[in-house]
Amino acid sequence: MRILVVDDEKLLVKGIRFNLENEGYQVEVGYDGEEAVEKARTGEFDLIILDLMMPKIDGLEACMRIREFSNVPIIMLTARSEDTDKIIGFEYGADDYVTKPFNILELKARVRALLRRSAVQNTREKTNRITYGHITIDSDERNAYKDGQLVEVTAREFDLIELLMHNPGRVYSRENLLDIIWGYDYQGDFRTVDVHIRRLREKLEKEPASPEYLMTKWGVGYYFKV
Repeated sequence: MRILVVDDEKLLVKGIRFNLENEGYQVEVGYDGEEAVEKARTGEFDLIILDLMMPKIDGLEACMRIREFSNVPIIMLTARSEDTDKIIGFEYGADDYVTKPFNILELKARVRALLRRSAVQNTREKTNRITYGHITIDSDERNAYKDGQLVEVTAREFDLIELLMHNPGRVYSRENLLDIIWGYDYQGDFRTVDVHIRRLREKLEKEPASPEYLMTKWGVGYYFKV
């Protein structure tokens, strides 16, 4: 997943980038409001982190301009904690607010929560029935089919295959999938994802040992190939 971080405090940007990349995200950075708008317009981002006070145009103006062409989730960073500032930020289109100085663990938790919410919403907005090759899912019925035959899958397995099939080609790290499907406060480990992917391959792939669709990006995570 790709995240844009824009703040004129370069050391802060460096720290945020380091921590987010350690979580498996791809991070691009900027240092003023105009750069934020331009990068958001030309790039494909899953989330944007914007500082409130920036050169050229401030974060509120940047947020408003981004909202003219994108619904990407936006977290605002601000040194102010007044409720009126937060209300204004939400009215301009921000999805969440983090007050400086902040704990990086809090910021990462808010990033995960917003990405999870966005992924669920995007899935719901897409068609309810989708087919690739011999695999079909129906989001209304929450059923999965192989060559037209109903396959019994668990609720978690369906959530997982639904997310991957509605976002073909997008690689999700194990941590991303845990955050989105199980919730960022889930206490299990990455092997949970591996087990569910293995079970889905056994149920939906014609040759589970040589999958056609449920693919591994070695060292990164999983994706659905079309």
